[in-house]
Amino acid sequence: ILSRIIGEDIDLIFVPSKNLGNIKVDQSQFEQVLINLVINSRDAMPHGGRLIIDTKNATIDEEFCRHHPYATVGEYVSLSVSDTGVGMDEETQKHIFEPFFTTKESGTGLGLAIVYGIVKQNGGFIDVTSEPGAGTTFKIYLPRVYEKMVKAKPSKERRIIGKETILLVEDENMLRDLVK
Repeated sequence: ILSRIIGEDIDLIFVPSKNLGNIKVDQSQFEQVLINLVINSRDAMPHGGRLIIDTKNATIDEEFCRHHPYATVGEYVSLSVSDTGVGMDEETQKHIFEPFFTTKESGTGLGLAIVYGIVKQNGGFIDVTSEPGAGTTFKIYLPRVYEKMVKAKPSKERRIIGKETILLVEDENMLRDLVK
């Protein structure tokens, strides 16, 4: 899916860590985080570039927390999404997680707000580094868990209860069709 989202003029490089720890997060939420970050990276590279997705185990200590007050000491698994795009100045970085803030002509400003909400909901935090003309790196830190992974057994009974309507707001056609 990511290859189709970014197009042919962006090189996608995936650097998975060996012996990566486990995290406890809803798979669809995690996919939404990754897709939203990749879409932002793609949009920051209108003439192509390089997108690097990297995973690692991370130990956050008090020294790190002194320089990053939003962080908490502990064991984490990090997901890093880096691009060689246009980058952001400090003023823009102060607002990127605010709902409806966007630098795009046709953006909704919800992508990074959703990423932020999902990461916070799962006990994690985000570190962003960027400079104009030098690209951007988003590092997502999610708490590492040591429980054994148990796959949920699919329910044999499938019932639809209620007649609710779900409002889906997404400006990317491909992502909207996928979620729909």
